[in-house]
Order: sequence, then C-alpha cells, then structure tokens
Amino acid sequence: MDNSATAAVEDRHFWFVCRARVIAAAVRTVVDRLPNGYRVLEVGCGNGTLLRTLSQTCERGTVTGMDLFPEGPAWARKRSSCALVRGDVFRLPFCGRVNVIGMFDVLEHLEDDTGALDSLRGALVPGGTIVVTVPAHPALWSYFDEYAHHQRRYTMKSLQTAFAGAGYRVRYMSEYMASILPLVWLGRGISAMLPRRSSRSPEQLAQGDLRVVPVLNAVIRWTLSWEAGRVSRQRGLPFGASIIAVAEAI
Repeated sequence: MDNSATAAVEDRHFWFVCRARVIAAAVRTVVDRLPNGYRVLEVGCGNGTLLRTLSQTCERGTVTGMDLFPEGPAWARKRSSCALVRGDVFRLPFCGRVNVIGMFDVLEHLEDDTGALDSLRGALVPGGTIVVTVPAHPALWSYFDEYAHHQRRYTMKSLQTAFAGAGYRVRYMSEYMASILPLVWLGRGISAMLPRRSSRSPEQLAQGDLRVVPVLNAVIRWTLSWEAGRVSRQRGLPFGASIIAVAEAI
C-alpha cells in the first residue's frame, strides 16, 4: 500500500483505532504525573497516525516524531504539526533530554531488541519512561509477520527479559486486543491449511487482513472498546494478540 492508502486504513480499521486508544490511556498515566513542558519522543513514527494521538494526549508537553526512513516523516507532516527528525534508534540525538519515549510496534522489527532499548534509555532523563507495544504469542507467527518483516513475537516473559537486560523496571504490562485473539488463532490456522490461500504471497494475505469490512469492523471495534479503560486504571487484561508495557529507566 502507498502512504495515502495506509493512512486511510489506519483512520478506520479496528486494530489501529483501538490500539491508539490503548496507547493514549497508557501514556496518559505517565504524563499526568509530569510538570508542564515535558518532552515526548515517538520512535518509528511512520506516517504520523500516532503522533496525532500523542499530541492530543500530551497537551502540556512537546511531542517529536522520529523515523529512520525519509518517506515516513514526509507523510507525517501532512497529519501532524509535531517536530519531525530522521534518526536511527542506535544513534539518537536526544541524549538525556526526553521524559517519555513511545515505541509502538517497532521493537519486533529490530534484530537487537535489548540493544535498542538500552540505546533509548540513553535518551531519557533519569527515571524517564518508555511505553512500548509489540505483537504477542510466538505461536501466532504467520504470513503477516513475514510481510511486516518482524524478527519475533513476544511473550510477557520475553519482553520483561528484554527490559531488564536494558536497565528498565517494568511498571505495567498487559496483553490487549483480547476479543480478537480467538479470531487470529483461527484465521492464521486456517490460512496455513488451505492450499488456495497458501498459494498467495504474504503481502496479498496481509493486505486482505487490512481491508475494512464495515459491519465486521464496527462490531470488533465495539468488542475492544473497554480495553482502554482497563489500561487507564493499570489493570491487566487476561489475554490478547498484542502486549503493551510501561517501563522506567533505572
């Protein structure tokens, strides 16, 4: 998909919409405790969808977006008024200057996840916070992970281990996207068994998953609507297809 098509999907598709609500709820639990003028950095801001969410959530602070690839920030400028920089997670120009880092479905793309988290810790003020989302359950590995160039899917334990190895204390961690987990398990299993689908490329299969089917999309959005409230109260969800974590640099 080109950037315009991707942006249109992200504004409507249940997964992106509900993820944004959960992220906003988690970030709000962090920034509500900070004094005015705090600084927030989104690493891997892509086309700017979540920069809008962060700007609305972090009204008393300053939000900056960073991405490795030039095409992401170029499109993000159309969707957000935040400052944008091009940068590498392993060579950050923000040494000790940022109160909060957001890294949303980026860590799973990096070969050295612990090294990336350690590098990001260097950009945080002492005791600063990072908020991360990642895909859950290695057993769910599928064509979509191949299409997205993922290195791994996480368990709660493996993500905890990555944080600990990079010098963080986890304050909150939970799976989310609970109501879609059975659908994902079923859909990925069926796709692996059906010759008709297995003959299609990972890109073709993944783009099928990103289609917005109006009635189904609305129903799933409704079934996921309660999750942000749980996250805002720092309550865990029993299971889910993704993980969200809030960790403090130590």
